[in-house]
Amino acid sequence: YCELALNLRIRPRRRLNRNVPEPLKDPIKPNQVWSIDFMHDQLSDGRNYRLFNVIDDFKREGLAIEADFSLPAARVVRALEQIIEQREQPIAIRCDNGPEFISGHFVEWAKNRGIRIDYIQPGNPQQNAYVERFNRTVRFSWVSKYLFDSIAEVQDKATRWLWFYNHERPHKANGGHPPLKIAA
Repeated sequence: YCELALNLRIRPRRRLNRNVPEPLKDPIKPNQVWSIDFMHDQLSDGRNYRLFNVIDDFKREGLAIEADFSLPAARVVRALEQIIEQREQPIAIRCDNGPEFISGHFVEWAKNRGIRIDYIQPGNPQQNAYVERFNRTVRFSWVSKYLFDSIAEVQDKATRWLWFYNHERPHKANGGHPPLKIAA
């Protein structure tokens, strides 16, 4: 081939056969499905921090935003336990395949509690659309607008913004009403 200046045959790439994604189902009652996900950003000194977001898919109510430099599986479980103390536990938790969510600690906790974990397919964030939309709202509402100096400032802003999100901010999915005004 080389001596005759012929082109080598290009082999076609093998395509991965992926399952057809399941459509996102609307929950019909509170605490049926919670969605969880992480976000990343930087403090003013360049250190990276993470936000752990939890929402109830029924009325898109924000349940928690945890901010810290590191949020391992044990911290995720602790945050979920704190939410469950205030509410009923969910039937299922929808999440991606991140290391915190596939860890033995998280999976064992969910199994002991009787909570089903619904993992989305890799590369299909639309299967976790409710929390991804919540992440976008968080990003454009305050994370990208402010420069924080400490984790305490981030957590304080997150707590105050979450109250505003649940009590005052209108939601198109709820007919223009905040999630907690619909529930009341």
